[in-house]
Amino acid sequence: MAPLRWAIVSAGTISHDFVCAVSTLPASDHQVVAVGARGLENARKFAELHGIPRFYEGYEAIAKDAEVDAVYVGTVNNAHYEVSRMMLEAGKHVLCEKPLCVNRGQARVLLEYARAQGRFCMEAIWSRFFPSYVHLRDRITRGDLGRVERVDVQFGFPLTHVERVRMKSLGGGTVLDLGVYTIQVAMWAFQAEPIRVEAAGQLNAEGVDVGITATLHFPNGGVANIRTSAIDKLPNTAIITGTKGSITLHDFWCPIELTDIDGTIRSYPLPASRVECILLNSIGLRYEAEETRRRILAGELESPSVSHQDSLAIAGVQDAIRKQIGVEMPEDYIFKS
Repeated sequence: MAPLRWAIVSAGTISHDFVCAVSTLPASDHQVVAVGARGLENARKFAELHGIPRFYEGYEAIAKDAEVDAVYVGTVNNAHYEVSRMMLEAGKHVLCEKPLCVNRGQARVLLEYARAQGRFCMEAIWSRFFPSYVHLRDRITRGDLGRVERVDVQFGFPLTHVERVRMKSLGGGTVLDLGVYTIQVAMWAFQAEPIRVEAAGQLNAEGVDVGITATLHFPNGGVANIRTSAIDKLPNTAIITGTKGSITLHDFWCPIELTDIDGTIRSYPLPASRVECILLNSIGLRYEAEETRRRILAGELESPSVSHQDSLAIAGVQDAIRKQIGVEMPEDYIFKS
C-alpha cells in the first residue's frame, strides 16, 4: 500500500508540530512531500528543518501539485474555508485545523462541497483520537459511569498577546480558539448535541471575547459547565461525572493521563520526534493523521469520531455563544446557518 502523501498549508507552530507528529509514524504509511507558506523563505526554512522535498510561496501550487493526496490546513481561522475549498476543488483530501470554519453556515457549505467532490474532509479535533478519549468513551458506552449527568471543563491560558486570538480580522476570540475543545468534550461525554445554550462573556477592544462561561443543556437533563479564558491559566481539566462515579482528563485537550473511575491514574506516553515539538503533547497529532489515512484507504468521506454532523453541531454551539455575548464576524452576514 502506497503512503499517504501530505502537503502542509502554512508554516506556523501547529504545522511544525503536525509534521513532527507525522514523522513518528511509519514512512511506508505517511510522507510529507510539500509545504506552502505566504512567504517563500518561511516555506524554505520549514522544508529544510523537516526534510520536505518541495516548498512553495502561497497555497495555489499545493493545489496544483499532482503528487499530493491530502492537505493539512494550519492557517489562521478565517482562512480555513477558502484554503480547504481550494484543496477540495483540486481533488485533495483535507484535514483542517479547528475551528473548521468561522460559523455553522460556512462549515455546512464546505462539508457539502467536500461530499460532492467525493473527498475526505475532517475538522482536526485531535483530542478525540487520544487513547484517553477512547478509554472514556468505552467506559461510558459500557455503562461504567452510569448515566452521565455533568461535565465540568475549563480551558485557559494567557493569550491576549496572540494575534490569532486577539484580532477579529483573523477570526479571533476564545470561543473559536479554545471553545471548540470544551464543547467537543461535552458532546463526546454525553454522546449527544446540546439542546440549549446559556452564555456570558467578556470582550476586548476588537470586539472578540477574551473569556466566556456557558452552560450547555443536553437531553435527559445533563449539563456541561464550560469556561474559557485568554487572560488566566485555568486548571484545564475535564471532569465527567455520572451516577456511578467520575473520570478526569488532565490537560483535557491532549490528555496523556486520566484519573479513572476507581481513582487510579492511567498514562499513555507519547513517542519522541527527531525535531522537538513546540506545544504540549503535540506528538499526539499523529493519532488524527493515522485516522485520516485509515478513512481515506477505506474510501470514507468522514470519520465517525469527528463526523460532519459533529462539526456542524460544535459550530452551532459556537454561533449561539457568540450571539449571546455579542461577538459578530463578517462571515456571519455572508454564510447563514
